[in-house]
Amino acid sequence: MAGSAQSFQEFERAGWEDPATVSGYDQNLSGVTIQSIGALLDAAAVGDGTQVLDVATGAGYVAAAAARRGAHPVGIDFAAAQVGMARQRYPDLRFEQADAQALPFEPGTFDAVVNAFGMCHLPDPDLALREALRVLKPGGRVAFTVWDVPERAVGFGALYAAVRAHGTLDVGLPAGPNFFLFSDPDACAKALLGAGFVSPPAARRRRAGAWRRPTNSSRWSRRERCAHLPPCVRKARKPGKPFAQRSGTPLPPMPAATPSTCRCRPCWQPQPGHSANAGAAQRVA
Repeated sequence: MAGSAQSFQEFERAGWEDPATVSGYDQNLSGVTIQSIGALLDAAAVGDGTQVLDVATGAGYVAAAAARRGAHPVGIDFAAAQVGMARQRYPDLRFEQADAQALPFEPGTFDAVVNAFGMCHLPDPDLALREALRVLKPGGRVAFTVWDVPERAVGFGALYAAVRAHGTLDVGLPAGPNFFLFSDPDACAKALLGAGFVSPPAARRRRAGAWRRPTNSSRWSRRERCAHLPPCVRKARKPGKPFAQRSGTPLPPMPAATPSTCRCRPCWQPQPGHSANAGAAQRVA
């Protein structure tokens, strides 16, 4: 399984280091992903003076929104291309290339850890949650945004239906976690409690979203039809079978859910030989 997880991580990293993917995602999907930022920061109680870690920062929108609230954000992403975009866009903020599953920070560094739509891109999301717990101060909060199930996130349902109709899912992709794992409230609660968070997960905040094509072009170009898609979907698409809509036409709803909980008491201590750069800590009974 470790080999499969590593190959999935390499696949994800290669996709998000591609400038066309990064630019296409930002141009075509950020319009819907930023709609959930307020709910995400509210769930993590981010406000004036909050030390907040923005995991999978991408173009830096969440970190920038936290800074506008008076917080002190640090944004991390495993892809250098994403970090470069964030630094260029928000030069006054701190962004670092780092792995969510091996955070380069000391225990108890942050008041809040947030993650916007990054959990489905991690080979071991449970480890990422344990790392989030490790770097949180007692009383700190974790919150993350995930796409809702395809029945509600109709844009994804239609997209995967198009792949099945005009492409193939048998393309030799490396094994990875279920893309919609954390869309299930029970699975989400189990993962948070399994990571060591001792309080029950808070009620999930669901934020409605709508996916629209920017109105500055009458049609998606052939390159744009692919560049905004996740690497796995882009690979599954057959040549000559576009996924496109006319300018300004709303695509189906794309709601998101935002689970959150807190680290309510000190419950971790470092394992022997543990460094701030790798691994999770040991829970104290």
